[in-house]
Amino acid sequence: MIVERRVELSFGRDSREAGTHTNLSAVRQDGRCLWVAGDETATVERLTARTDERGRLAGYGAQRTVALADLVPLPAGRDEEADIEGLARGGGWLWAIGSHSLKRKKIKPGQSEGKARKRLATVVREDNRFVLARLPLVTGGDGLPEAVAEDGDRTAAVLGGHGDSITDLLADDPHLAPFLAIPSKDNGIDVEGIAVHGDRLYIGLRGPVLRGWAVLVEIRPETHPDDPARLRPRPLGDGARYRTHFLDLGGLGIRDLCPHGDDLLVLTGPTMDLDGPVRVVRWKGAAKVDAPDVVPAGELEVLGELPYGDGDDHAEGIAVLDAPEGGGTRLLVVYDSPSAERLTPGGGVLADVVVLAP
Repeated sequence: MIVERRVELSFGRDSREAGTHTNLSAVRQDGRCLWVAGDETATVERLTARTDERGRLAGYGAQRTVALADLVPLPAGRDEEADIEGLARGGGWLWAIGSHSLKRKKIKPGQSEGKARKRLATVVREDNRFVLARLPLVTGGDGLPEAVAEDGDRTAAVLGGHGDSITDLLADDPHLAPFLAIPSKDNGIDVEGIAVHGDRLYIGLRGPVLRGWAVLVEIRPETHPDDPARLRPRPLGDGARYRTHFLDLGGLGIRDLCPHGDDLLVLTGPTMDLDGPVRVVRWKGAAKVDAPDVVPAGELEVLGELPYGDGDDHAEGIAVLDAPEGGGTRLLVVYDSPSAERLTPGGGVLADVVVLAP
């Protein structure tokens, strides 16, 4: 897999001070714009493309911030991070999902043994992580997409905060229920990507990985009949409110999902605190599968490897770029914990443009 070039993502001062540009976890293209999110806030950012003298994509800037709390009710309010790990766009909606994970505290440098042990024994739940938000998209006066609270009979809505989160849905699942009380970096539940295709929403899990098999959850969200600001999972054909798919990714977890026609592109990486390997895999015809599936490695196409660093440059988000330049499909890849060479003098960060196919 060839990294063709790098393009700059430019952010305003507030986002740089919040560390959004160095904690990017999700990306999705929307015409001339990118929707991106970091995992340390409860906001989504819109960036607009700029081109060079040859008309090629040169970067994204003119940032606008959307606070989720301005559009949907968050269970812990606007000041607690939502740990947004996935964005999806389809049917005139923007979707954003939190990690749905518990967090074990880290040992801090220089702490005594007693304090270190106490921190490792402390597991924290942050309620804003346990939400899935659906936001109406409209075209603003400048011709660019905007996320709004209402658009006619379309209303921003959220799944979670009423004992109805994705993890609540999985409370009796024979495979995933045992991992609900385990922190994410200990191979517990950890949502890291979503993709939408029609009325289907796919949720990719970084963890748990079950004897080498990664897990993908599929739901069909709909507006709650009692409250337009809430969502609920619509029953599937067999009456279940969700289904699980298992993918043999060679022991790796799912770090992001991106639709490509009827296929799903899967960004894979370690579920634990490791740097690599990192790959992009194609699940062909995923959107045509209408039952729980177990997908062996032979039915998955490995498209290539992505670079990663030593403690940095962790690929966290992929987006198909609409306009191919010179043929082939290109992905934009954004990185969490970017290396120093990705940081630009103006306070931006460099993303990779990757060629998938000739």
